[in-house]
Amino acid sequence: MGRARRSTLEDLAASPWPVGIVVGLAGYAGIRHGIPALFARQDGPFAQALAAQADALAPLAWAVLALCTVASLVSFVRGRKRRRLLDTRTGLDSLATIGWRNFECLVGEAFRRRGYRVEETGLGGADGGIDLILRKDGQRTLVQCKQWRRQQVPVNVVREMYGLLTHHGAHAVRIVTVGGFTRDAARFAAGKPIELIDGATLLAMIREIQEEARIPESRPMPTPAPRIAPAFGAPAPTLAATPGCPRCGSAMVERSNRRANTTFWGCSAFPKCRGTR
Repeated sequence: MGRARRSTLEDLAASPWPVGIVVGLAGYAGIRHGIPALFARQDGPFAQALAAQADALAPLAWAVLALCTVASLVSFVRGRKRRRLLDTRTGLDSLATIGWRNFECLVGEAFRRRGYRVEETGLGGADGGIDLILRKDGQRTLVQCKQWRRQQVPVNVVREMYGLLTHHGAHAVRIVTVGGFTRDAARFAAGKPIELIDGATLLAMIREIQEEARIPESRPMPTPAPRIAPAFGAPAPTLAATPGCPRCGSAMVERSNRRANTTFWGCSAFPKCRGTR
């Protein structure tokens, strides 16, 4: 099934919200000033007349800017909703009760925070198909979302997605579900560019993303106070050395937990190492 063609405004609404603002400003400048300037350089009465009537293009220029601004606002609201949708998940039950459309948005946001460009195709629906297209490092991955909690994803679903992989010339396929997969489905996917993501794996990925969002920013170490020589015969004061990471041995940096208003030592190799003191 071919993809339904989307309008330019729909594409802008699906893009990061600053894109709509930039396109709107560029469209306004092009219509309001660019077109009259272009025709002003042309010879002939029609071109000169059009250049002289530059103010007549102002309503069109403002309309383009307004429509692009609306698309940008829609993109901003959608993005905020997706972020909140992911940040408020607490368990498998919370994944199973949000509706299949929100489940697709949740999965897309999880991959988006993993550095993927995510396209919500609208081809899947509640019954299956390609729900998301992921792009990263020149690779294109097709994703199908199955919000099934009590039913395992059977092998025929995996076969269908493998056929779509070949048909669309993609590099890999991922099937995401709240529940699990049958043994036949797992056997069929083995050795193929097919990743089966069950509910436990998805929940672990979401919790890791939530944890990374809560990690406080590193702050520079305070400048140490000048060292004062002790009086004759008094023991020399000891300066606290920067501790080493208990997990990898790297130097640690002081971090702060804004919520608890406390400080702690964190590994300087974060996020590869999450050692703390």
